[in-house]
This record gives sequence, C-alpha cells and structure tokens, in this order.
Amino acid sequence: MYEKQRTIKREISMSGIGLHTGNPCTMTFKPAEPNTGIRIVRTDLPGKPWVQADIDHVTDLSRGTTLEQGEAKVYTVEHVLASFAGLQLDNVIVELDSNEPPVGDGSAKPYVDKLLEAGLQRQDADKFYLEIDTPMAHNEPDRNVDLVVTPSDDLRITFMIDYKNPALGTQYTSLVDLEKEFVEEFAPARTFCFLSEVEMLKEAGLIKGGGLHNAVVIYDSDRGQVEVDRIRKALNLKDKAFVGKTGIINDIPLRFYNEPVRHKTLDLLGDLFQ
Repeated sequence: MYEKQRTIKREISMSGIGLHTGNPCTMTFKPAEPNTGIRIVRTDLPGKPWVQADIDHVTDLSRGTTLEQGEAKVYTVEHVLASFAGLQLDNVIVELDSNEPPVGDGSAKPYVDKLLEAGLQRQDADKFYLEIDTPMAHNEPDRNVDLVVTPSDDLRITFMIDYKNPALGTQYTSLVDLEKEFVEEFAPARTFCFLSEVEMLKEAGLIKGGGLHNAVVIYDSDRGQVEVDRIRKALNLKDKAFVGKTGIINDIPLRFYNEPVRHKTLDLLGDLFQ
C-alpha cells in the first residue's frame, strides 16, 4: 500500500451510456489537490453541483450504489470507485454530463485503462487509513450473507459465493496484493445477473442500457429456449439469445473461470472505498 496520496497526471474522458438509465454520458477524470477525495460533479445541472464519494452520501443500494448531495445525484458508481480503490487513487474530480457513468463492458477495465492512460501521480501528502484493531463480524441470515473483518497491515479480501445454480456452483477468490493483482485479475471481471431477473429489472425501469455486450446473463429456468424467447419478446430485446451449453446465455465465454465472484470482489472494493 502507498503511504502518500495519489491523483492522476492529466485530464481524460470517456463516453457511453448508463447501465440502468440508458442515458448517454461523457465522464471526465481530472487531477485534484491532496485531501480532495473523490468528488463527482454534475456538469449538466445549473451551478454544477457535486457530491463527495463517501458513505455519508449513499442514499440507495438497490442494484447499484447511488450517491446524493443536494441537487447532485449519481447512480451506479461502484465500478468507477472500484477503479480508484484498485489503483490506490485518493484525489480525483469526476465530471459527468448525465446522472450515471458509462457502463462500458460491465467491468472496471474501461475506467482503469483510461486512468492508467492519464498516468498516476504521487502527491506530497500522507494517505489516511482506516485501521481495524479488533476482529468484527456481521451476518444477515435472511440473505445468507456473512462478513468477517480482521486486522491486517494490507488490504486482503477472501470472497465466496453460492447461488445454488449449476452454471455458477460455489465460487471462491482471494485478493492478497492490490498492486500486483487488481489491474489484470479483477478489473476485467464483468457484472452478471440471472435470466429470471432480467424481466423484473426491466419492469422496475432499470437496465435500460444493459445487454449481452455488458453483462453475463446466467440461465436459471427449467423451460429451455421457450423461456428465453418469451423474455426476449416480452421485453422487445434486440439481442439474439439462446440457452447455450454452459448455462450462460449465448455461451459467452467467461474471462476467468470464477469471473462472477471476482466481480463481486470488485463491487466490494468500490463500496469499501466510500
């Protein structure tokens, strides 16, 4: 872990559409002074209001992390924040001309590539750490979630998921060295969902910018191609879709054998960064 704060060397931008809103957005990363933190600016709103990316400004966690401060509200920030966490960046101004960052390919890699292209800059200010000095545990039996935090001199994450689905099985991963592993082993892991969730998400007004080009969709029905066709027709989806032999719609190849749990680790990094 670095002991000095870091920012980027120069301004850089990328464009695309938001995962849930489907709104077009240009996102610009800009260097920031020490102790600025991550500041997300809505340049499309009068006065260019901004929200600080920290836990105090999280207002919603349903299918993504939403930040809000005054008139500034931004959806689905976890992948962008995971990029900052993974690259150990402390101070960046993020300008958005819409309410949701571009989704890219559903992973953190597009953001990481842009940030590395801009270059990383060490600053003359000490980094602040949250130090854990005693073990802690949290569990939610209704959701089958268990979380254990123990003291360590370095950030290490061990993650296990079990969705009771044959295409996933029980998956496990461990991140032990952020500097060496994040860019190649975790940033490329894409978001995923189950086929049964697609209809529900669409009816809730979400995933307007989602598709098979930016998410791994896992088959979880017993009706075969009939169910896939029904959902495609009901939602007027343009993407061709078939059940596939791997349990993943269209047999889209995974980037890692345990890509889903690596993506969950990515999400966790983004949320811990706040």
